[in-house]
Amino acid sequence: MTTWVVTPVYRDTGSFRILRERLLEVLAAEPGVARGPLRFVVIDDTAGQDPKIPELEGLGDVIVLQPPFNLGHQRGIVYALRKLLPRFADDDAVVTMDADGEDRPEDLPRLLAALDEGEAPERHVVLALRTKRHEPPAFKILYRGFKLLFRALTGATVRTGNYAVMPGGVAKRALLHPTFDLAYSSAILALDMPVAYVPCERGRRYEGESKMTYGKLAMHGLRMLMPFTDRIAIRALAAFVLFGLLGVVLAAVVVFLKYFTDSSIPGWTSYIALGALIVSLIALGNFVSLFVLFSQTRAVSLASIEELTEDVELDEDKERA
Repeated sequence: MTTWVVTPVYRDTGSFRILRERLLEVLAAEPGVARGPLRFVVIDDTAGQDPKIPELEGLGDVIVLQPPFNLGHQRGIVYALRKLLPRFADDDAVVTMDADGEDRPEDLPRLLAALDEGEAPERHVVLALRTKRHEPPAFKILYRGFKLLFRALTGATVRTGNYAVMPGGVAKRALLHPTFDLAYSSAILALDMPVAYVPCERGRRYEGESKMTYGKLAMHGLRMLMPFTDRIAIRALAAFVLFGLLGVVLAAVVVFLKYFTDSSIPGWTSYIALGALIVSLIALGNFVSLFVLFSQTRAVSLASIEELTEDVELDEDKERA
């Protein structure tokens, strides 16, 4: 058996080196937790533009995968996992995490231990449940707003990221689902996969500054919503029906009061009610249409990309590591 650690790296090789050393130290202190030797898989998210990436290939326990272009951290993880599926044994432990230190190595033993718990441990995924974040106040406010929006649109609560552990057998069965082309972490929730949660505090970056801008964060948030397109469409349809019924009732009330009673109704009341109803229906229809269009245009399939790149080749030294 092998414990695979899959992590995207975007001009952050220094942080990855620190992450690798700390993971080796943590798991060496608890030798009974890891499933076999530790192997690292680095996704070069610069697509060959980072001159420091080749230095990692000299490490005996590191495999470097280079996609043909930048995929972003979530789709980069999916790309790497799909490339490595033939090498995963059913009992392997597949770990996905960020390389900058915000996913803490100290939490990995608890995640691996949770992988063996439950009624059917070979079939579930273990996710790190975020309990505390070290972020600027502005980010925390925006993140809370996003969680409320996510909950309202999907009915699900997002409190997890890329930090996850799954058996190799689960990875081989689940990762080929096209929903993972959209977003890795939220696809696990959207597909209703059996999940176990382990509370983990968000760590701090090892070095440098985050390359994630607010614009990229907004794009990331939209991608998180994409796997839930069906749920969002159903909720939008329910709201559409609700507004439609409300409009019918209001119209019936206005007609009844005008023609069957002596009550006087200001003319502007009817126009305002009708105008509000029309605007609401148009807004709902535009929201659903634009969301579906955005999902389709941004959902670039990874299938053709996998055919463009060569299979992963491991030399004998890395096989023995």
